[in-house]
Amino acid sequence: MYIYCKRFVENDMNNKQISQKISVFHGRMAPEPGNLVGYGALIDFLKIAVPVPNQLALISEKHRQYSNETWQVFTLRHQPNETLYDHLVFALKYEGINLLFFKKLFEKLPPKEIEKWSISEPLSQYSRKIWFLYEWLMQKKLSVPDLKGGSYVQLIDTKLQYASPVSVNSNRHRIKNNLPGTVDFCPLIRKSEKLEHYITENLSQKTNELFNGIHKDILLRTSSFLLLKDSKASFKIENENPGQSRAVRWGRAIGQAGSKLLSKDELFRLQQIVIENSRFINMGYRTKGGFVGEHDRITGEPVPEHISARWQDLEILMAGLLDSANQMEINQFHPVLTAALIAFGFVFIHPFEDGNGRIHRYLIHHLLASMKFAPKGIIFPVSTAILDKIDDYRKILESYSHPLLGFIQWRKTPDNNVEVLNETIDYYRYFDATYLAEFLFECVDHTIKKIIPDEVSYLQNYDAMKSWLDDHFQMPDNMVALLIRFLEQNNGTLSGRAREKEFVELTDKEVKEIEKYYQSLRQSSSIS
Repeated sequence: MYIYCKRFVENDMNNKQISQKISVFHGRMAPEPGNLVGYGALIDFLKIAVPVPNQLALISEKHRQYSNETWQVFTLRHQPNETLYDHLVFALKYEGINLLFFKKLFEKLPPKEIEKWSISEPLSQYSRKIWFLYEWLMQKKLSVPDLKGGSYVQLIDTKLQYASPVSVNSNRHRIKNNLPGTVDFCPLIRKSEKLEHYITENLSQKTNELFNGIHKDILLRTSSFLLLKDSKASFKIENENPGQSRAVRWGRAIGQAGSKLLSKDELFRLQQIVIENSRFINMGYRTKGGFVGEHDRITGEPVPEHISARWQDLEILMAGLLDSANQMEINQFHPVLTAALIAFGFVFIHPFEDGNGRIHRYLIHHLLASMKFAPKGIIFPVSTAILDKIDDYRKILESYSHPLLGFIQWRKTPDNNVEVLNETIDYYRYFDATYLAEFLFECVDHTIKKIIPDEVSYLQNYDAMKSWLDDHFQMPDNMVALLIRFLEQNNGTLSGRAREKEFVELTDKEVKEIEKYYQSLRQSSSIS
């Protein structure tokens, strides 16, 4: 197990070059030629079986430092020495903690190496972090005595990644464990300009301000309309067109988000609501493999776009996910970041045979509601926003799933399913959720600034149109609704068919007055 890394340690002492001069790395163009260092260099040099990080580190030959979405560029003075330890220190110092990398490294690295670092540099925050991570991830104790002195240091550098506001002291390592999740489920999020912008903007406060200015009657009707709209959108994302009763049923379930404790039984209850006819589906956690994708039209063989977690790992993964969700809520981790970690973690695990997508989006509703991101009684129509950004949604799911396919060994089963052959549990509990959090914030922002105001405006204008029609024509409610619907469908004009049938009693002058008033409301905001 440790043969390769033992050789590496020998090479380490012989000053083997870990950094490599690159202009392209794994198909990714570097912003300029330079030395690849940190996680990227170690993954390549040690052949660590993990996807390449979304952001890599490069030492520039031009003595300049800058960063973009996929690269951090440093000056020559940042070049680490060509040792495993020094590259790990560089990665922790400038790239943050990559739990998946460390887990896979520790599975290869002889424990005595970490013991040596911890004993030789007991007060170094980086040797202590590596020591803590080994014992936390591997759930094994090294032959290193407890530290007796030195100040406590935070495990996650909050300048680089988002950490739990509440930390737990590890007296043995003098480390403040501020990881947001548990050892069984702990994706992490890097700090980015986009995320910092949204967090600073305080969208939760803007949501409250938006609803405070709306009449209670309009607010209640808006909430009701948005629930049904969101329910239909969630089905449409799955390429389903539910009947009205099924959409109302799921909308009613969404309306309860945040009111019930998130648990295994609650997830099973939600699946029963989603899957109206369960004759052909095994309910509850899967007891076989799963994938998202197509079947070959000729052979019927699976063509996966995403491979679900092994069914044998579901109890551990889902218990970890639920425990982490509870921990983040108690510790008041940011609601949108929590929703991104838990909801996307759920859909990547894919614990059910069917219903995963809708429950994944329900979890966003649930966590935003239970963590009081939105006013009480208001459910964010996140699925509507996702549907508006459906291409981005697919890309963001693929940004996780596609790089992972190369690390999952599988074979076709007799029923054209997949059977995973290697250990994959860590890929589903330790991943970089930065892009997922950015996407979810974009959806929340779109909801606050576009979807909710449009729905409020529609209802306000509908009421104004109805009142005007009542005053001028004393129309019954059903005829008002029909007239407005016809105007909506025909871009503000009444079709000849409608004028000849349902509204034959209206004169040409009256029709023009109605169309003119409707158009004036549309120009002031939007009724359609």
